[in-house]
Amino acid sequence: MSVVVIKGARILGGDPVDLVLRDGVIAELGTGLSADGATVVDAAGLVALPGLVDLHTHLREPGREDAETVHTGSRAAALGGYTAVCAMANTSPVADTAGVVEQVYRLGQEAGLVDVQPIGAVTIGLAGERLAELGAMADSAARVRIFSDDGHCVSDPRLMRRALEYVKAFDGVIAQHAEEPRLTEGAQMHEGDVSARLGLTGWPAVAEESIIARDVLLAEHVGARLHVCHVSTAGSVEIIRVAKARGVRVTAEVTPHHLLLTHVKAESYDPVYKVNPPLRTDADVAALREGLRDGTIDIVATDHAPHAAEDKECEWAYARPGMLGLETALPITLEALGEQSIGTPAEPAMWDLIAERMSRAPARIAGLDNHGHDLKVGAPANLTLIDPTARWTVEETGLASLSHNTPYAGMTVPGRIVATFLRGVPTVLDGKVQK
Repeated sequence: MSVVVIKGARILGGDPVDLVLRDGVIAELGTGLSADGATVVDAAGLVALPGLVDLHTHLREPGREDAETVHTGSRAAALGGYTAVCAMANTSPVADTAGVVEQVYRLGQEAGLVDVQPIGAVTIGLAGERLAELGAMADSAARVRIFSDDGHCVSDPRLMRRALEYVKAFDGVIAQHAEEPRLTEGAQMHEGDVSARLGLTGWPAVAEESIIARDVLLAEHVGARLHVCHVSTAGSVEIIRVAKARGVRVTAEVTPHHLLLTHVKAESYDPVYKVNPPLRTDADVAALREGLRDGTIDIVATDHAPHAAEDKECEWAYARPGMLGLETALPITLEALGEQSIGTPAEPAMWDLIAERMSRAPARIAGLDNHGHDLKVGAPANLTLIDPTARWTVEETGLASLSHNTPYAGMTVPGRIVATFLRGVPTVLDGKVQK
């Protein structure tokens, strides 16, 4: 097993320290450390975080390898500082059987850049009619614990209740795409003054909020775990805040793009800004940021959604919704929340918040026991090194994904991932993938 000595890293923005990575764990912490035959990484000025964990990634394989594969998505994830990602079920065929989730799991192992944990579908074919093979997927080699029809809402309340009851037996999670489909038929963007001016059918906030309100009541009734995907409205944040105060077992995520961008981007008619749920208002963005800070929203998840050119480079109405996210998630979150703390006494608190929302909490929700650990002796050596003072410009064709649908092309963003380590083995060094 290789040995790595990281020299002078600032764990969570604290004082410089050396780390020795050996046999997949952090073997030593201190100053002036060395090891015979070790690879030495100069981390002076760099911040060390536990490896990031994404609870919401679309890797497209099997079925849409023209947009992304498990291997290319794993490269993007490693470059973004991730050591584990959860792959959504809306592939072709849908990941609704043990066979498909095991295929995705094996592809992740073969890529070897991040741990790929498949998410299973709640219903067969994402059709919302019959429960998928939840138990078989849970018992498979992939050990699925999160189930989601993401891209489709489990809109039938009886079916949603049954799903929650089923997964409660093995402490699984239902991750809901909260969208009442009868309120969003034909919707193209957020319903508001901009949609009215542009003449585009609106996606009202209540379509999201009504499903969340229903589902937290169902989760409370059943006593099961509910996770709310890509929360986008101020009203949703308040519903989740009240549910948590009542003791409901609910967790929630927000995407980087919902923390930064608003519906005014649609004025360009550029389909790169078309996403589901849609970009919302300034007031919604402010509420999402506050909810993330105070813990109402548990995690940042990318909703990395690569699309082939023909699915994005077309008229707005025909474009597929979704944006790339893995390589830009940390910089965009810093831009939205915490860049101003770098170099101040508040910096360690900011990095601790990032570690909680982008590593520890998503690992806990997903049951990824080997991820999300604080960087201390004996912990798994899953970590990332960030240059907090670097600023870099996002290039549309400079990302590792097979697709190019990033809304941040041309934007200069803070924080550059310098290195990522999976079980002590470097997957990224000096910003370059090692496989």
